[in-house]
Amino acid sequence: MTFLVPLPVVMPLLGAALTLMMAGKPRAQRTVSLSVLTSTLLVSIALLILSTTDGPLVVAVGGWLAPVGIALVADQLAALMLVVSSAVTLCVLVYSIGQGMADGDEETPLSIYHPTYLILTAGVTNAFLSGDLFNLYVGFEILLVASYVLLTLGGTENRIRAGTTYVVVSLVSSLIFLTALGLVYAATGTLNLAQLAERLDALPDDLRLILQGMLLLAFGIKAAVFPLSAWLPDSYPTAPAPVTAVFAGLLTKVGVYAIIRTETLLFPGGRAAALLLVVALLTMVVGILGAVAQSDIKRLLSFTLISHIGYLLFGVGLATRLGLSSAIFYVVHHITIQTTLFLAAGLIERRGGSTGLDKLGGLARLSPVLAGLFLIPALNLAGIPPFSGFIGKVGLLQAGAGDGGVLAWALVGGGVLTSLLTLYAIARVWNLAFWRAPDPAMPDRSGALLPKLMVAPTLALVVLGMGLTLVAGPLFEISDQAAGFLMERSGYVDAVLGEETP
Repeated sequence: MTFLVPLPVVMPLLGAALTLMMAGKPRAQRTVSLSVLTSTLLVSIALLILSTTDGPLVVAVGGWLAPVGIALVADQLAALMLVVSSAVTLCVLVYSIGQGMADGDEETPLSIYHPTYLILTAGVTNAFLSGDLFNLYVGFEILLVASYVLLTLGGTENRIRAGTTYVVVSLVSSLIFLTALGLVYAATGTLNLAQLAERLDALPDDLRLILQGMLLLAFGIKAAVFPLSAWLPDSYPTAPAPVTAVFAGLLTKVGVYAIIRTETLLFPGGRAAALLLVVALLTMVVGILGAVAQSDIKRLLSFTLISHIGYLLFGVGLATRLGLSSAIFYVVHHITIQTTLFLAAGLIERRGGSTGLDKLGGLARLSPVLAGLFLIPALNLAGIPPFSGFIGKVGLLQAGAGDGGVLAWALVGGGVLTSLLTLYAIARVWNLAFWRAPDPAMPDRSGALLPKLMVAPTLALVVLGMGLTLVAGPLFEISDQAAGFLMERSGYVDAVLGEETP
């Protein structure tokens, strides 16, 4: 069944080519995009099942066996990320189609949107499946090009300015990554992850630490960890709601995924554990303090996005199986919930005419459905039991307490504080935007109805987020198996270098 491995990358690329040739035929573009992403989701589910039962699936691209050629590897972590990312991209696509229909441009949309969106999806899936550092770099570059186009759709001044900042920061990150690749290849003679796992340990400690630091710096910028996150709150809120949602859900998580993959496979033993824990604590606290200070829902959610990246680094920095498995569980939760909240923010803007808290009020009475679509994932993000956010945080806090170190206990305290401040920020949004009576001076929005094709995918993600609680046991088991496989390393190396057929 290894023929399934490249399909999550190949299908979106072929779909992008088809939709580009269908410029001026919006219905055909929508049909192709929906078919491609639905197929990608089904293939991803199959890969998760196969990788769980039979072990990792490996394909040598072009028939060139590793380490000479590029390997695509679908282990449990990669397959799990594929499933959640495919589900999110499909729901966001439906939401964007509904938004286009509601705005009256379903017959004359920007023809570049669907090809670019599918290329973005291909970049994400390529990064998750990559068994080669250079191919991972290629995945990031695909993301950069596609995301810049999506970020600046419409060509408004704010979007161009935000897009310029985003692309400059991303190019700096890519330059650091490319420099690190050159140094890694010069020191080891390979960029294959499995072979690097065997060769990096033989390098002097100082050189290995320099290579690790450069990779962490490059991935840290892409993951928006503090103090490398200042660009995100100014970039994401300016984009259209579907674009902001998919960016928030996936792009930073690709950086986190790269950190997890390289830290466990290439630099085991927690050599940078102290640094990761300090960065995790600062990311949590500074991010959530920024969220508390915001008066715009989109900017507030952007800061909570940054803050909760700290939880993921917390699990990686502990370098224990429980910490890593909890981080994997939490990344699945966070992708789903953060995407849902940004889609809900788009609905708030449509229903209330703004996302500024000083311009909103009475939404709970005007639209009880919208109130539910926001409140449920918001409570999930804050970690209120019995939601999946609570389960993931408990796992991380248990891992921190089990470590027993000073930094670990500081992260436990920081995690609790961040969760409480997240609840405070969410409660503030609820009180001002939903609960309080609207200002009589505000425009009357009682006649503004929410498009069903925008509500439906948002509701689907709300249900998915709630469903994570129901399947928390099996999901945590998969996360634990993935963490054990990552920490063992030999299974990954044997699967890639021991593969005899493409």
